[in-house]
Amino acid sequence: MKKIILIVSLIIGTVIQAKIIKDSAYIPQKSFNTIDFDFDDCDACGCAAGNGSSGFESLLNPQFIGIKYFAQHYKAKENLFVKDLTQDQYFNTIQLWGKIPLTKKLSVYASLPFHFHEKKTMQGDIRINGIGDLNVMGIYQLMRSKDNFHQLNGGLGVKIPLGKFDEKGISGVNPSFQLGTGSWDYQAALNYKFQKNKIAVLLNTDYTIKTENKKKYRFGNQWNYAATGFYQVAGNEKSIFSLKTGVQGEVYAQNKQFDEALPNTAGSALYGKLGFEASYKKFSLGSEVMLPVYTHLAGGDIEAKSRFSIFLNIGI
Repeated sequence: MKKIILIVSLIIGTVIQAKIIKDSAYIPQKSFNTIDFDFDDCDACGCAAGNGSSGFESLLNPQFIGIKYFAQHYKAKENLFVKDLTQDQYFNTIQLWGKIPLTKKLSVYASLPFHFHEKKTMQGDIRINGIGDLNVMGIYQLMRSKDNFHQLNGGLGVKIPLGKFDEKGISGVNPSFQLGTGSWDYQAALNYKFQKNKIAVLLNTDYTIKTENKKKYRFGNQWNYAATGFYQVAGNEKSIFSLKTGVQGEVYAQNKQFDEALPNTAGSALYGKLGFEASYKKFSLGSEVMLPVYTHLAGGDIEAKSRFSIFLNIGI
């Protein structure tokens, strides 16, 4: 009941705040120059397998509420006595998210995920589903050039542990098969944007510090980085269609239990990505496919296969 009350309060407060400052901070969608960004942290916890970042979305609406679907596929060892990566693991997330400006330079971003994960084992399929951890971040415009070609933004955020952490889940090959970390985690982020005419480039990086939960388990800190290029294929006063491509990387430190580092829990991965974004009046739609260029997760016991995301937002 407390979780439901918190969620409802967040949504109501978001809508009220949006109405209050809409007249002073709203930027109409008339050109590619309305492109904006938001930071999207990992979905659950720790090792890359099962909780990787869905990337930094470049959103055509500077202020919005919306819904997003994010899917990940991994291959993992069935157990310690099997050399081949035979176990399929699927991590699926539907999340509500929004980005609300408080002033011309300060915005608040929030996302609330619902996970439904599955892994296939020799003993049968294992499924978990439920609410995930709530992410809240303040985003501040640090610099913007007079010609609007360059912009630098910074963010500070916190992850509130609403998702269930199952201590039994950490004994498997992938301890990230969870709905949440069970811990309060903290994030710092930077975003640089270059934009001129029909071309835009976004450079993003963020770092998440993860703390110990009540079960004395701590998922490893996480560093994400990405570079994405955009090209506007078509556009007018009411609609925009652009293509995007780029790379995204993730680096994960070792997990710890009772302050002891755990083997085969660190790792890194690099993805190539291709997608599109389109808008019509207040509505924006985007999708992205990511394939691994390099993957070394959990000491080689887990291999990243693919990621897919799609979102629909409404400008407010």
